[in-house]
Amino acid sequence: MLAAHVEARLVAKDSPMTIAVELSAGVYPDLDATVSHETIYRAVHAKGRGLRRGLHVGLHRGRRCRKHRRRPDEAQVTGNGPLGAFNLIGARPEVAAGRDQVGHLEGDLIVGAFNRSAIITVFDRASRHLWLADLPEGHGAAAVLAGLVELVERIPAALRRTLTWDQGREMARHAELAALAGIDVYFADPHSPWQRPTNENGNGLLRRYVGKGTNLAVFNPADLRAIEHRINTMPRRIHHWSTAAQVYTAAVAMTG
Repeated sequence: MLAAHVEARLVAKDSPMTIAVELSAGVYPDLDATVSHETIYRAVHAKGRGLRRGLHVGLHRGRRCRKHRRRPDEAQVTGNGPLGAFNLIGARPEVAAGRDQVGHLEGDLIVGAFNRSAIITVFDRASRHLWLADLPEGHGAAAVLAGLVELVERIPAALRRTLTWDQGREMARHAELAALAGIDVYFADPHSPWQRPTNENGNGLLRRYVGKGTNLAVFNPADLRAIEHRINTMPRRIHHWSTAAQVYTAAVAMTG
């Protein structure tokens, strides 16, 4: 019965987390059973040895198999690549791994059609608050530095704690960003998007408003502020139906 229930929910495109939470909360009184979201993921990717085949297509990412996860290296990396010396996510303060403290950010670029345009996206891990910045001069390292400095200036200095990014060459001037904006910058391991889940999931939500494979240069700062407002004022289940803006504003008020 439990397997049949989970399969039906996955076909309806419910996430494993939603399924697990509602079972734990007793939403379905006729089904006296629970299962963790991790177990559901493992069963989906067990190639027919758990749940039936093909259920991966209903997942958010739609992957046939799970990506291998490595433990982060806690040392600073020094290399001859465009990033130079940088800090891996393993060196990030432990408090940033939780979601109790506002000010630990995750960032990325979403790129438009033919790699010709991009938008900077930054999410707060605790509140899920979103900031966006346009890149009218392209998305090279200099343009991204300028866009991020302007974006981070919208955040109170006391809440500029950490920023985690992937190892894209657009962040080659991360040391200047850290000095100019007063924020510690860290980088996820290569090919490890799960280390920046807030940004990855948030970008999926953002794509509803800016589209995929489109020209992102058409969105001016006013357009991006309107999109920010829409996403930041959506009621969130994770916040017991408060909004990201409400959670973030309360944290700002606590800083005085």
